[in-house]
Amino acid sequence: MSSKPSHPAVEPIYDPRYFPILNHPYSRPHPILTLIYQHELPNCPGKSIFSMLVTFPPNCSTPPHTHPTAFVAVSVLSGHVFNKMNDNPMTIFGPGEVFFEGIGCRHRISDNASETEEAKIVATMVLDTKVLEEKGIQGILNVDEEWREIFMSEIVKRNRAA
Repeated sequence: MSSKPSHPAVEPIYDPRYFPILNHPYSRPHPILTLIYQHELPNCPGKSIFSMLVTFPPNCSTPPHTHPTAFVAVSVLSGHVFNKMNDNPMTIFGPGEVFFEGIGCRHRISDNASETEEAKIVATMVLDTKVLEEKGIQGILNVDEEWREIFMSEIVKRNRAA
C-alpha cells in the first residue's frame, strides 16, 4: 500500500468469522508470529528482551488483548495497521512509524488496514525472564476470554507446524 489509508467510517470490531467472500466460520486470518530473538538482559537482572516479527496477512485481525507483564515497542516494517489501545481513538500506522504499549494496556484493535496487501511489524517486549520461561506466549499475551480458545489454539498449532 503506497499511501496511508483513510480511517474507516466505523471502527472495526474483532470478529474472525467476517470475510465477505467466504462463507466459513473463522475464515478471517490471524497474524503469523515468528520469534526473532530472546535474551536475558545482563544489566537488568531478572528481565529479558523478546522480539517477534508479526505478519498480518490481508484482512488479518487480532482479537482484543493485553500484554499483562510486558512493555511493548512496535515498529511497522511494511503495510499499514489499525491500532487502538484502551479508550484512545484508533490510529493508522505505516512503514517506519512506531508505537508503544504500557504494561497491561488493552489493545482493542490490531488489524491489517488492507484487504489485499500484507503488513509486517516488529514487536519488542521487555518482561520478567521467569514469566517468559514458565509460561511462554501465554505469559505475554492475554487474549480476551471470548476469543482466547479460538485464537490461541490456532497460534499454537501454526507455531508447531513451523
